[in-house]
Amino acid sequence: MDTQRIIALIVFCASSLFLWEAWQKHNHPPVAPVTAATTMTTLNGAKDASVSNATLPAATAAATADQTAPITSLPISGERISVLTDTLAVVLDTQGGDVRNIALLKHAARGDTKHPFALMQDKVGAYFIAQSGLLGPNMPNHSSRWVASGNSFDLGSSEKLDVTLTNTDATGVHVSKTYTFKRGSYVIDVRYDIKNDSGAVIAPRAYFQFLRDGNPPEGESAGGNPFTGISTFTGPAVYTEAKKFQKINFGDIDKNKQDYVKQAADGWMGMVQHYFVSAWLPQGGVEREFFTKKVTDKLYSAGVIVPIAALANGATASATMPLYVGPQEQEKLKALAPGLDLVVDYGWLTILAYPMFLVLSWIHHLVGNWGWTIILFTILLKLVFFPLNQKAGKSMAHMKTMAPKIEALKARFGDDKMKLNQAMMEMYKTEKINPLGGCLPIVVQMPFFIALYWVLLSAVELRNAPWIGWITDLSTPDPFYVLPILMGASMLIQTRLNPAPADPVQAKVMMVLPVVFSIMFFFFPSGLVLYWTMQNILGIAQQWYINKTFGPAAVPKLAKR
Repeated sequence: MDTQRIIALIVFCASSLFLWEAWQKHNHPPVAPVTAATTMTTLNGAKDASVSNATLPAATAAATADQTAPITSLPISGERISVLTDTLAVVLDTQGGDVRNIALLKHAARGDTKHPFALMQDKVGAYFIAQSGLLGPNMPNHSSRWVASGNSFDLGSSEKLDVTLTNTDATGVHVSKTYTFKRGSYVIDVRYDIKNDSGAVIAPRAYFQFLRDGNPPEGESAGGNPFTGISTFTGPAVYTEAKKFQKINFGDIDKNKQDYVKQAADGWMGMVQHYFVSAWLPQGGVEREFFTKKVTDKLYSAGVIVPIAALANGATASATMPLYVGPQEQEKLKALAPGLDLVVDYGWLTILAYPMFLVLSWIHHLVGNWGWTIILFTILLKLVFFPLNQKAGKSMAHMKTMAPKIEALKARFGDDKMKLNQAMMEMYKTEKINPLGGCLPIVVQMPFFIALYWVLLSAVELRNAPWIGWITDLSTPDPFYVLPILMGASMLIQTRLNPAPADPVQAKVMMVLPVVFSIMFFFFPSGLVLYWTMQNILGIAQQWYINKTFGPAAVPKLAKR
């Protein structure tokens, strides 16, 4: 196989691989979004028939010795409590004291920029809530009734807002649950305050869990790439220092084959989806137990259990658990908890992708627009690899000078492939030519291009980020297909500038590819199409320079070396 065929094969296979992956991820129609208005009003009566018999977390037999028999609960609605901050619109429920709805005010719903994105909601087909409670005899849990001092709270101009719910069901034990909201933060502190007037020593434990169905979130496909199995992950994730970041598939929970660290003195439990994450973040070195459980068909719980110090009669104790519910902004996540930034999963090229993201963020800080950031970064990447591409062009030009000698060898040895290959290798050695010199630079660059592709797919910063004119969201397809058409045209020009393949079939394939890729790019996020279009435009300029520098006029000079 000659150098041109090798290059074409590598480029075609690699491009097709991750282009098909992106098409699979972004070609699924989005789930109808829940707006902030419905979050704060019409969802008050929403119920999901699939959540009946939701159980408390199942701990080990030894850990639950002091617990009453398993309690079943229906996530029905009690009184709704609305909480508004500068970042979150939250709905709590007095039935269980649960977090039933959370809308992110600074992130618009997909396809409806007038309303915020609902990350949590108790909606049929998109059920996702946060629950908590105490384990122990007669302790209040997510089945208990709680009482609030009001039904509407607003952070206003304050820096902090406390919303306290109380429970008096436990005999002789007084428990309050306080949600603390802070300005500019996606972290909600959930604190239990306990006073023991039971006349006996108690040793309660606190659990904090997510209850979520297994349906894909807004804009995501239930399937992935049929060839590689790669898809946008949705589901629980655990981080510990022992095993680091571990993702847990809903399918493994169905089969009771989930494999992760169950107990540790560090780490957190999260629920991950594309662009966003919710996570319970235990503090300090307290021993904790992580759990996942299938509740009903397509409904799962995942959470963490932490101990509370034994309380003598008349004693008090508190337990606080931060809850993060927000976007996957890597630097902010890294500051909240070790390993939390790993929810932004770049795959096996993280070592390249993360530095690229840092450079992109730096450029964006300077220019303030992600579209221009992508363009400038593509130019920078092209400049970095220009020496390699120039070397490849020189190598290909040098190979052209050997064409008459190669044809003579073919005529001399006929169909004896072994002798022909030996003669050609000897000629390459004598002429000091690397037959793969035009191919290797492209192979070296491919991991960087694929890593950048994953960065652009994973960055929440591109979600609803405008560029110019009709491009109002770089994470969604071009509504008028202008960029895909420009990409196809630039790819066609670049193909014509490249040396024509000797094989006529291969030549026809190379001319058809721009049309095929243009159609595929109709379904791609605009940010990715912009990157590829800019890559092609720079490739045209680069190929023109290479053709001028190492074209036919330069061949005699190269041949003399």
